[in-house]
Amino acid sequence: MGRIQNVDILTSHGHSAGRKALVEILGAGLDACDPGNNVRRLVRLDGDILTIGSPDFEPAGDPRSGEEVIDLRQVGRIFVVGAGKGVQYTAKALEDILGERLTGGHLIEKHGSPNILSRVEITLGAHPVPDEGCVEGCRRILELCADLREDDLVFTALGNGVSALLTLPVEGVSLEDVQRLVYLFQIEKGGPTIDLIPIRNHLDQMKGGKISRHLRPARCVHLLGQLSRTYRDLMYHDLNRWLHVLPDTQTYADAVRNLKKWDAWDDAPQSVKDFLLAADPAQETLRHEEYEAMNARAFCIMPEHLGMLPAARAKAEALGFRTHLLYNNYDMLAEAAQVGKVVSNLAKHSELDGEPFQPPCALFGRNELLVTVGDAKGMGGRNQEYVVAAALQLGETRQVVMGSVDSDGTDGPGHQFIDGYADVPVFTGGIVDYSTSQRAAEMGIDLFDELKRHNVSPALYALGDGIVATPNLSFADLSVTLILARTV
Repeated sequence: MGRIQNVDILTSHGHSAGRKALVEILGAGLDACDPGNNVRRLVRLDGDILTIGSPDFEPAGDPRSGEEVIDLRQVGRIFVVGAGKGVQYTAKALEDILGERLTGGHLIEKHGSPNILSRVEITLGAHPVPDEGCVEGCRRILELCADLREDDLVFTALGNGVSALLTLPVEGVSLEDVQRLVYLFQIEKGGPTIDLIPIRNHLDQMKGGKISRHLRPARCVHLLGQLSRTYRDLMYHDLNRWLHVLPDTQTYADAVRNLKKWDAWDDAPQSVKDFLLAADPAQETLRHEEYEAMNARAFCIMPEHLGMLPAARAKAEALGFRTHLLYNNYDMLAEAAQVGKVVSNLAKHSELDGEPFQPPCALFGRNELLVTVGDAKGMGGRNQEYVVAAALQLGETRQVVMGSVDSDGTDGPGHQFIDGYADVPVFTGGIVDYSTSQRAAEMGIDLFDELKRHNVSPALYALGDGIVATPNLSFADLSVTLILARTV
């Protein structure tokens, strides 16, 4: 069984055949986000010999290229530590491979994640705004790392969401200050995660590579829920700033600049501004030279050719659709609803005129779009807003079906910021077609108003258009638009 749990509901109305095809395509993408299979290819145990390595997962240009061959008779203890949405699936593979040789470990996962581990403990925390669970999880990791030795082996497991879940504020900045800052920057101002991370990195005892300082002097193997990258990019590129076991190129000045860029500096907590302006060099993030002195290897366990987008495109092609990639850009910084409107209009014109895309075809997008909430209080997420905005544009366009999902199985903060919707599931996204707005009108649901209030989850629930999926590794979002051939 695939990760999408409510297939029957999603395909029971509207363009049933198109919905079934879209569920298969989105499902193939979601299923590809399980890192466990890749970890089992990367890490192999034969008797006492542990071999770690595979060209598929090795950053190009790594000076320590090749397999790591470790005689476990020379190893003291083996631990797994880390944080992020879905990292349990990385750890589960290690539990299966190592068995009783795995001493233990600790992970921080998002609230709502089921515990699938037996030897590694987990603490549940909040995302995107961290809570006390995140802080407690970090303290547990530090306790575990307190007496690490040179003959110990530590696997780290990281996935998206780690920058919220791995939270231990610096002295002088409270958790409440960090919570207020994150909500201000990301929810009220609509600032993207990529610009928030350098700010959080400089306000934390663990982020920005600082956790690696706590892992010394153990031997470390970093399993990054990340596309294959070059070694140089991982060490020096700005986009590595969320991979908190690796060097961070950002500075205090970058953190201040990003707060001002998104008009959040004046309203930020005073403790945050004071700490960033003081620019304590002892609290600076990890630099390349320091990392290189550590006994560590990094592997990217979600290579592009084994990832969500290729798997979904392959499924679409197998179903007879020509495929086109509209966007694959993590830094597009566009509002989800606006992108949904644009793509739905492209699809409408393609259905009617055969331009710019000739049906039957599938249009793909991969990104993490923005939702600027402001003062609104609702339940939803960027993928859900994308499809609701698209539904409002589709009208009588009968051969277009659109869907969008978050790879981790949860789109948006769920119930974190709102009460009164306990019965509404936390969706991973949604599927819409010509019938969505029609059925909404019949049920007295004002989709435009729900979108304006950023409260689209209850509407999608009532319509049977919200996608329920099992959790796993977070690996950006996938949007798919099917333009089917006319039947007459």
